Amino acid sequence: MPKYMLIMRGTDESNAAMMADIDKMMATTRQFIEEMVKAGVLLAAEGLDDPGQGVVVDFSGAAPVVTDGPYGETKELFGGFFLLDVASRQEAVEWAKRVPAAPGSKIEVRRVPGSDEVPQVRE
Repeated sequence: MPKYMLIMRGTDESNAAMMADIDKMMATTRQFIEEMVKAGVLLAAEGLDDPGQGVVVDFSGAAPVVTDGPYGETKELFGGFFLLDVASRQEAVEWAKRVPAAPGSKIEVRRVPGSDEVPQVRE
């Protein structure tokens, strides 16, 4: 079965809305995770720390430049993911439509290619 990643993307505004009632959001998310476990589709799920705690390594110039967060003027932030083992893209989309997300958030659905699909180094 193919794997799909549901990538949680939010804005500063949607992240603030989620944090406003974090206990409710966490309870709803735990329930959603339990549903995916019972359905046998969840392989992994992780959330990320506050963007202000991260850094960006920018390869635009001759040498990489490291900049501390917060990033400012970021329209969307990658906040975490669910990795699912489902039969089809449509099934992944159906799960994505059920992700507990704050208004303004987006869930990106991307297939994870199998190791047999990745070009191999030939010697």
